[in-house]
Amino acid sequence: MVKRRTSISEKPQPTMHDVARVAGVSQMTVSRVMRGKGYISKDVRNQVIGAAREIGYVHNRLAGGNATYDNPIVGVVVPTMQNRVFTEVLSGINATLDESGLRPVFGVSEYAPEVEEDLVFDLLSWRPRGLILPGLEHTEALRKIVAQTGVRVAEIMDTDGDPISACFGFSHVKAGEDMAKHLIKRGYRTFAYVGSQGGLDLRATKRFEAFAGIVREAGAQIVACETFEGASSMDVGRRATHQLLQQDSPAQAIYFANDDLAAGGLMHCLAEGLSTPGDVALAGFNGLSFLSALPRLITTTVTPRFDIGQAAAQWLLQSADNNAAANKVELPAELRVGQTS
Repeated sequence: MVKRRTSISEKPQPTMHDVARVAGVSQMTVSRVMRGKGYISKDVRNQVIGAAREIGYVHNRLAGGNATYDNPIVGVVVPTMQNRVFTEVLSGINATLDESGLRPVFGVSEYAPEVEEDLVFDLLSWRPRGLILPGLEHTEALRKIVAQTGVRVAEIMDTDGDPISACFGFSHVKAGEDMAKHLIKRGYRTFAYVGSQGGLDLRATKRFEAFAGIVREAGAQIVACETFEGASSMDVGRRATHQLLQQDSPAQAIYFANDDLAAGGLMHCLAEGLSTPGDVALAGFNGLSFLSALPRLITTTVTPRFDIGQAAAQWLLQSADNNAAANKVELPAELRVGQTS
């Protein structure tokens, strides 16, 4: 049995009347926008939504008008479902919440901050017990509404920064630095990087910047950097590796933003008869289970994805004080040396 809690926030909540006043429209127009009923022009809708976010108003979708953030659901936002990483995180969340009678309701942002913001506003309209969000970087409007409502937020997959209230994960800075130190110790001096998502994956950016910092400190060089639009895949990794190795002075080692890309790099090398690490060293990130089925074990960083989801969900179940000091729960990532470096 899940114990009911009183409302987390005691601050007066903005009303539709407040939104109408700020937006300069009628309260009925605000109601129609929030309920999605009837025709409203795009300009008026944007005007109303902008006013709501400016003052921190969240529509209540629940019959009976329950104002407390205490329903048996937890809102979860993940950046993508196009790789295996976040399915494992969701498994950890679901396994933990299921034991307590709570249910996750999730949305996918595709790494777009404005989409994440929209999802959070929509999730909050159902008055969830708490939110689980990826990373530590969010829009100001999202941070404002979280503060306004007092809803508890667990941020996951990153500890390099200041959490809203609590975060669960590992340091991407350390992961990037550790990989750079490993490759430099092996004697490599020229490096290339392959990323995806058009640079929107801020955690991958943190890793690469930390990696590049250690490379420069060692007097080595980043000679190429390829960041592709869209989701990562083995196909993208294979094509990127082909391009990088066609250069006049190709890098001695390639650092990939994740294992999907690195596996594609390995497939290219095998198809072309190139030796890894003899002709080029390869390193990935995440430690996904499919790597064990490849002809050569790729050097990577193993991340505790299920455990992170589990820890975040457990905290939401146990924590009752949103005003408690911010805390970080480190679930360290581990460098695993394979046969490609």
